[in-house]
Amino acid sequence: MKKIVAILAIALLFIGCSGDDKELQNVEAKLVVGKSLSNLKLNNQNEQPQSLSPETKILFFSFAKKTGHMCNEFLESKSADFLAKHNALYIADVSAAPGIIKSMFILPDLKELPFQILLINDDRLSAEYSKAMDKESIVVVHLENGTITKIENLHSKEDLESLFK
Repeated sequence: MKKIVAILAIALLFIGCSGDDKELQNVEAKLVVGKSLSNLKLNNQNEQPQSLSPETKILFFSFAKKTGHMCNEFLESKSADFLAKHNALYIADVSAAPGIIKSMFILPDLKELPFQILLINDDRLSAEYSKAMDKESIVVVHLENGTITKIENLHSKEDLESLFK
């Protein structure tokens, strides 16, 4: 009897989660050429709200652990004002990490970095920004006055280096 109750509880848990997945699949993509991101507002790793300035020309997104490490290593090799000098923002999606892992390991580590990272820390926002994107690459969004003019995928620190030459 206990096994049956446990199986039913687990089944209900997954059924409950599947509705959220469908809702997240039906979100409107935010990263589309021609679309404005001028209302972008995210907190940085120090929980300070940040928004897009009209001068911002490049956003680069990391949606996976591997690309996040690549971006962090790349930026750690640069001066603290590198992003500002290049009118760029780095955005990392940490929404998929379990809450305890985020609070105990990821966020404290990110706070120690000398550069700013804007964080996507919400499943819905993650779905909106990552929809139709290659999540295993570094997604680079080129902007003109807050409007997306081009989206490209990079696969290495060397690709990032070339982007900023």
